[in-house]
Amino acid sequence: MLVWLRLQEARSAVEQLAELYQALGDVRVIVLADQPGGDEALNLFSAGVRGYCNAHATAANLRQVAGVVEAGGLWIGESLMKRLVVSTRAAISRLPDARLPRENISVEAGAMSALTKREEEVARAVANGTTIAETIEQAQSYLALGYRAIRLQAGVPGLKSTYGVAKTRLFYEPADADIPTENVWSSEKYLRSVPDLFRCARDALGWDIHLLHDIHHRLTPIEAGRLGKDLEPYRPFWLEDAVPAENQANFRLIRQHTTTPLAVGEVFNSIWDCKQLIEEQLIDYIRATVVHAGGITHLRRIAALADLYNVRTGCHGATDLSPVCMSAALHFDVSIPNFGIQEYMHHTEETDAVFPHAYAYRDGALHPGETPGLGVDIDEKLAAQYPYRRAFLPVNRLEDGSMYNW
Repeated sequence: MLVWLRLQEARSAVEQLAELYQALGDVRVIVLADQPGGDEALNLFSAGVRGYCNAHATAANLRQVAGVVEAGGLWIGESLMKRLVVSTRAAISRLPDARLPRENISVEAGAMSALTKREEEVARAVANGTTIAETIEQAQSYLALGYRAIRLQAGVPGLKSTYGVAKTRLFYEPADADIPTENVWSSEKYLRSVPDLFRCARDALGWDIHLLHDIHHRLTPIEAGRLGKDLEPYRPFWLEDAVPAENQANFRLIRQHTTTPLAVGEVFNSIWDCKQLIEEQLIDYIRATVVHAGGITHLRRIAALADLYNVRTGCHGATDLSPVCMSAALHFDVSIPNFGIQEYMHHTEETDAVFPHAYAYRDGALHPGETPGLGVDIDEKLAAQYPYRRAFLPVNRLEDGSMYNW
């Protein structure tokens, strides 16, 4: 519960908060505003208070006020809401960096809503290998780097190669050849191998790390439902792109057979591509991207619709999205109440040099940085040293030679 309290100057903040706690015993979050000096109250109520903001304080706190105003709540004090909306927006407009609110209402994966000063987004790494053992080894290296969420992809026994499994460890670019590479696919062999991957991962990595998996649209709805049910004992964070996304009703059948969370959307171009999925709560995470889904403005429309139906974001962040796109995604992430997770694949040193940027990875999270705007530049002279080289994504064939979803 969010409570906006207008403190009375003649009485101590501690005394007023004590009365409020007695009247509203289920209060999880209290936001102090409208007068300085509320720090003493935080010391006394540290067990229950989850957020603190003072309208007369710093620019960062002003952004936090804006986040609370956007998210809504219970307001105490006559005309306080209108006054804060106007004064906060006016104050933010005068800041050196007129960015979207950096602090917001955040929903952490698997946790209750809480008022947080979120200036970072949980980043998701991708661990892959030709065998389960190689995948686990790479996942352990990401754990050592502080990652809290790791996508697991492994080669399928009996198949020569599998799309989504990189040849290199840290950098992954699937568009690898002037003529498309051909992979061979078998859903039956794949469905037998993935539960073993997750069982070994939980044994080796434990239960304090989020594990994810990308199916790359390669299953039928009933196959995806079966896989989701098989993986339930290992508590995946999500299954991504389980089936071709053009038919949104496909996800109804999956929902009927598993409680494993579902994610989709990196191929979507507009809110209409995911309207049914969101309104019928057929997915748990929407993965639309800034570059494909109409930019920041349209992506915020998608996030606003998703928020009404308890769907969180998990924006696509593969290496074919430049640092410009990544930075835009991070600024989008911190501006919405229903952020879930941000995919992050490292760019090469050459790419980072061409696109110097303010965002950074630290301790399992991405930080947008403090540079005005998106915080990304381009070195055009350096970029000229890397002429365009055509490359295609692989294609998939079944074992009988027929074409299939990659």
